[in-house]
Amino acid sequence: MTEANSSASQLSFAMTSTGMTFTRGYTVSSSPPRGIEFYFQFAVLAIGVIGTAANALVLYALVASKQHKKNVLIVHQNAIELFTSFCMIVIYITRLCNIHLTGSVGYWLCAVILSECLSWCGTHASAVNLAIITVERYLKVVYPAWSKNKLRSWMIYSAMAVAWMVSLIDSIAVGFPTSGVIDGVCYGYAFWKNQTGKVIFFIWNFLSFYVIILFIFVFCYWRILLAIRRQARVMANHAASASNAAQNQYNQIQSNVTKTMIYISTCYAISWLPTYIDYMIFTLHPNPTVYSIAYYGFILLAYSYMCTNPFIYATKLNPVRKVLLHLILCKKTTD
Repeated sequence: MTEANSSASQLSFAMTSTGMTFTRGYTVSSSPPRGIEFYFQFAVLAIGVIGTAANALVLYALVASKQHKKNVLIVHQNAIELFTSFCMIVIYITRLCNIHLTGSVGYWLCAVILSECLSWCGTHASAVNLAIITVERYLKVVYPAWSKNKLRSWMIYSAMAVAWMVSLIDSIAVGFPTSGVIDGVCYGYAFWKNQTGKVIFFIWNFLSFYVIILFIFVFCYWRILLAIRRQARVMANHAASASNAAQNQYNQIQSNVTKTMIYISTCYAISWLPTYIDYMIFTLHPNPTVYSIAYYGFILLAYSYMCTNPFIYATKLNPVRKVLLHLILCKKTTD
């Protein structure tokens, strides 16, 4: 307890003497004009609103087109990102209100909401679920006989539960003990017993939710593409009379898979890399200081991925696409 109080006193002194604040455990200089940071927070809030509306719309289209039972993982993906986007709204509205935190209520508000624990939980669950969708497609295309005989619904639901369990353990087990309130201000992921634990946490996050996820995307979609090409050659050889039609069909499938692979891998890599580089600098540097505008810029880029992500998979389904187009056309007609 004495050590914790000492750390809190040192942190409070550093804050007072240097004019810095903490965001998700990062030391952020208060030098930039308050107005710029304020508008960036509003921009992140807008991303949350757009993401919530987009995911809710796609979820409605999945249910209305009766595709929700056939594509459980896609429904789960949209549900996760709906949850994450809504959490962003709650977090940034609370931040903009600039509430003075006191007592146990203030601590829990800090640990659960202001530290972004819930939104990071949803973000990590989203990444894991995307990897599960990719692996499921890989098994169905590359090993169709095995997946048909061995892949069961309980495996899919278990994988969905694992996505939440991993993200909850990562966010809550670490976020709660390392978050705290000093002088009415929340400091999320700021109180580490030692630098080693902080470095280990960064390495775990970077490998688990960036490197491995990106590797699964590239590996699985590349193998899917090779399998489709092989099937196209086999059909062309065994059905000479229908080779042109078969070739055109498989060329279209190959093109769709290639576009999906490039889009998912590139967008995920570009959207989250700046945030992880930023996180690495703050983790390894003994006294990290950076403009808060950079942090919000990286978060804005990363969360923008969630606004477009709902349409990556769902709009590939013709029934879902028809429902979305019908809604848009009805909207235009009404206007």
